Amino acid sequence: MGNMARSAVILLGIGILHSVVQAQTVADFLRFPFTSQLVAAPTGDRIAWVSYEEGRRAIWTASAPDFRPVRLLYYENDDGQELGGLLFSPDGEVLVFVRGGSANRAGEHPNPTSNPDGAEQAIWAVRLSGGPPWKLGNGAAPVIDPSGREVLFSRGGQIYRVILDSLSRQPRAELLFRARGSNGSPRYSPDGQWIAFVSNRGTHSFIGLFHRQQRQIRWIAPDVYRDSDPVFSPDGRRLAFIRRPGALKGERSNLLGGTPFAIWVADLSTGQAQELWRSPADDGGFAQSYPAEPLRWVGDRILFTSEHEGWLHLYSLPAAGGSPICLTPGKAEAEWTTVSPDGRTVIFSGNHEDIDRRHLWRVSVSGSRPEALTRGSGIETDPVFLSSGRFIAFRQADARHPPAIAILDLSRNQIRRIWPERLPEGFPVQKLVEPEPVVLMTPDSLRIHAQLFRPPGSQPGRRHPAVIFMHGGPIRQMLLGWHYSSYYAFSYAFNQYLASRGYVVLSVNFRAGIGYGRDFRRAPRTGPRGASEYQDIRAAALYLRSRPDVDPERIGLWGGSYGGYLTALGLARNSDLFKAGVDLHGVHDWVLRATEFSPGGGWGLQPEEFEIAHRSSPVADLDSWRSPVLLVHGDDDRNVLFLQTTDLARRLRERGVHVETLVLPDEVHSFLLHSSWRRVFEAAADFLDRFLLGSGVRSNGQ
Repeated sequence: MGNMARSAVILLGIGILHSVVQAQTVADFLRFPFTSQLVAAPTGDRIAWVSYEEGRRAIWTASAPDFRPVRLLYYENDDGQELGGLLFSPDGEVLVFVRGGSANRAGEHPNPTSNPDGAEQAIWAVRLSGGPPWKLGNGAAPVIDPSGREVLFSRGGQIYRVILDSLSRQPRAELLFRARGSNGSPRYSPDGQWIAFVSNRGTHSFIGLFHRQQRQIRWIAPDVYRDSDPVFSPDGRRLAFIRRPGALKGERSNLLGGTPFAIWVADLSTGQAQELWRSPADDGGFAQSYPAEPLRWVGDRILFTSEHEGWLHLYSLPAAGGSPICLTPGKAEAEWTTVSPDGRTVIFSGNHEDIDRRHLWRVSVSGSRPEALTRGSGIETDPVFLSSGRFIAFRQADARHPPAIAILDLSRNQIRRIWPERLPEGFPVQKLVEPEPVVLMTPDSLRIHAQLFRPPGSQPGRRHPAVIFMHGGPIRQMLLGWHYSSYYAFSYAFNQYLASRGYVVLSVNFRAGIGYGRDFRRAPRTGPRGASEYQDIRAAALYLRSRPDVDPERIGLWGGSYGGYLTALGLARNSDLFKAGVDLHGVHDWVLRATEFSPGGGWGLQPEEFEIAHRSSPVADLDSWRSPVLLVHGDDDRNVLFLQTTDLARRLRERGVHVETLVLPDEVHSFLLHSSWRRVFEAAADFLDRFLLGSGVRSNGQ
């Protein structure tokens, strides 16, 4: 594996052609290609993925043995219509995908260009042999039956069926069945006769079985629980699912909470179900919602994810009963997993032995010591086994190169990047810096990891302005390299741009984030229950003030969503430390979120907690807010109410605080238009330059 590990590092630089450019504009730093949605075909050693290049989206395929990328579809306009849900037909000849985003509470689909014709979310299909795509129907979450004849998809809490036929250019989707509740997550049995699904009834949920020929619905062990994630055994005779407790009176969803869960198995011939394994405590919730596949049935074993040993791990449980085996042991977390076609091997991507990166590991499904496939300064994510079992496709990045598509040939221990062949002309790859790991100690003795971006070519004795960046979520982790999420890929690019402008940038992985174990993610008194993570931000500020290359009087803040909340909190509580801030769609009033956004605000807040929630909010300390702020928000934000920004801007201006705003009509939380990202970062850079480098207020005022 040593040669393979070295290949993972060396190949980051092979085949990537670039030119050294002099320009250092925001547009240059955003001129990076981004990949996502990597999937493999059931046969033929073929893969597909989505590319994003300055707002232009495309779908690509590549096949063994040469894996030459072929662009299958291309949408040349920056229209903000996402591509996702890629799914191959069983023969690998048709690709099904989703175009467009889900609706907001008013039933409106994302339309960031304000297209007068509106927008939709629809299921499409295209043949890999060529020809135009055809629309299957409006909806999301497509599933193809084992024969490849039909597609199921979800719309409005119901399941629809449509024939997968390219000859019929206007296929008619029909409701699969009528049943109470919100029905979704359909799964075909191996023979295609049964369709398992989840029927959410609010306080509880059932696993249903629909027989296609008999047109009958059977409920599997219906009870007072929330049942989810049905998976068939390979022979189709049994069904595994996850069971969690039903609702309590007055119970509200809590992002950082946990729940007990159990693995159940039902015999389809008798309908009888039994519990195979139960978590020791409230070890579920995050462990089922975060991974793409929290439950799998592989051979005679069931794979599931859990935090019951303190970290997000993958476990292997005998289907006949017994004790689970941890496949991903250690103080690290497995974030993506893929199983070999023969069901014997798991490849996972995690931060084992490298807490602030991701690497690939191999382990037996029945349990063995994990073996590292990649090491070094790269970041390897999203592994997928190809049908022969010889190849693994994955995404590969490092500090200077955004995520690319790579192929690992297991038979030769070789890694090859296949897309992009080169970085775009004008992308300043040589001006990017290598982030340095930093560990901060907080007043309550917590170790906080951060990444330091130092300005290139900094002269000894020179003091620079500094900016602290805080991610959103808060269930996120920034890395020592290019991030695998598009939102944080843009954030990483802007941090690099600020460093090129002469800023010292510190990206802080504050408590309540992922990557450092369950106790860190569920740290006490965070967010609306005390804002304990603000200690981490103050520790970051004090660290910067102690550095000889930082001007202690020119430290700013920036962040989005939860990072926007912490930006506002820092300006409100410590304008003496933080001289300016850029707040993207942040939460400023936890009580407002708990009463206007959703009951409890997603944090399970009860009315008796509103007082501490208010004290944990930036709006509680407005009288001490002195530093200028730039507030950025899209008014179709589905994650944070636009009212959070209109309310704060008015309150601050009434107190004489300098406020600038950038409003993006019809944009959502994670900006969909490339032009929006460019506008936001151009405005943010101009704002920080004026208040940390220059004269401050523009001549035309606010």
